Order: sequence, then structure tokens, then C-alpha cells
Amino acid sequence: MSPRLRALLVLIAALAFGLSPLFTPDFRGYDPSQFPALVGRPAILPAGYAFSIWGLIYLWLVVHAGYGLWKRAEDPAWDATRLPLVLSLAVGAIWLAVAVRSPLWASLLIVAMLAGALLALKATRDAPDRWLLAAPIALYAGWLTAANGVSWGVLLSGYGLLDDRIAAYVMLLVVLNLALYVLSRLTRAPEYGLALIWALVAIIVADGWAVPTVSGLAVVGIVLVAIYTLRAQAKAG
Repeated sequence: MSPRLRALLVLIAALAFGLSPLFTPDFRGYDPSQFPALVGRPAILPAGYAFSIWGLIYLWLVVHAGYGLWKRAEDPAWDATRLPLVLSLAVGAIWLAVAVRSPLWASLLIVAMLAGALLALKATRDAPDRWLLAAPIALYAGWLTAANGVSWGVLLSGYGLLDDRIAAYVMLLVVLNLALYVLSRLTRAPEYGLALIWALVAIIVADGWAVPTVSGLAVVGIVLVAIYTLRAQAKAG
């Protein structure tokens, strides 16, 4: 497969991903009726406004893909990101359709999306074209890191496997450990950390004093992610 064909596949996958909400316009998160034990609002769930970040992600990925095909089709640095990114975006294009039917399968698929995004992100570590290559992939991967925590946290509490707050603690710790590893080993792009901070702030907004321990852990997470993001930027010079 030629680099130009891979670049074209990224553009097709990005367009399919960006247009997917048009085919599932009523999705507002997992339906509580899909779970046998979900009571009330999950503590891990961010405030609704946080999901507006998807609009920026969709747009930036399409611009990334279009520019990559137009100006960087044969560039090895760009080409190194394409196969994992195509796989991630292709799964993302069907994610909403799966999520309205099966939270379990949706949670498994979002892990696959994140894996592809992180592999693509790793390939951008020392690449040029920061704003059109590293930044959109970093934002996408950062939000997917948070989204995995939300999806699995809701699943664990919804099926009664863990108490709601315990599920929130567990998944926040998982997300933070993964995020700090990514920021220290895989990327210097601050957009990854900013996406995590955006999600953590929205959890605090949603929970507030009603669930102070979850909000407190989210505050600790914001501080740690900010420190690691600044360190990554310092190393990048």
C-alpha cells in the first residue's frame, strides 16, 4: 500500500468519524435502562458541556487528514501515524451505533480506539508540523484516555461490580497512571494533557460537594497532569 493511499484512507476514516454523530443524533450517553444496577448519575461522569470537545476533535482531525493527503502524502513522519490512526478512526466511526445497543461492546471498542490513537501519538513525538500532526492526534488521544475511564467506570457501577464511588476512584487512578506514563514517555504535545484536564474539571463541576472525595481526586489529577505536561514541554525546549 502506497503512502498516498494510506493518507487517503486517513481522510476517509476521519470524515466517516466526524459525520457519525449525524446518524445517531439522539445519543446522550449510555441509557440507565441498559444496566441492571445503575442508580442515579455515575460519579465518574463529567458535566455534559465537556463532550462539546468532540466538535473540535472531529474538525481538527479532518483538517489534519486533508492537509496530510494534500501536502504530506509522502512524508515518512506523517506516514508513521497513518495505519494505527485509520484503525482508531474506523472503529470510532461505528462507535455511536454500537453504544446505543451495548455499553459493554462500546467500552471494548473505545479501548481499541485509544490503542490506535496512542500508537499514532507515539509516532509524532519528534515529528515536525506540530499543529497539524501532533496536536490533533494528542487532543484525540487525551480525550479518549478520559473517555475510557468514564465508559468503564459507568460499566463497573452499572453492572453492580463496584460501588459507584469505588468505580470512580478506580477508573480515575487508572486514567491518571496511564496519562502520566503517556506524558513522560510517548508525547511532548500539551494537547494530550489539556484534554485530560478538561475532562477532570468537568467531573468536578458535575460532582462538586455532593461527591467531595471524587472531586478531590480529580483535583489531584489536574495538578499531576499539569506538572507532567509542563515537564514534557520543558524537555521539548
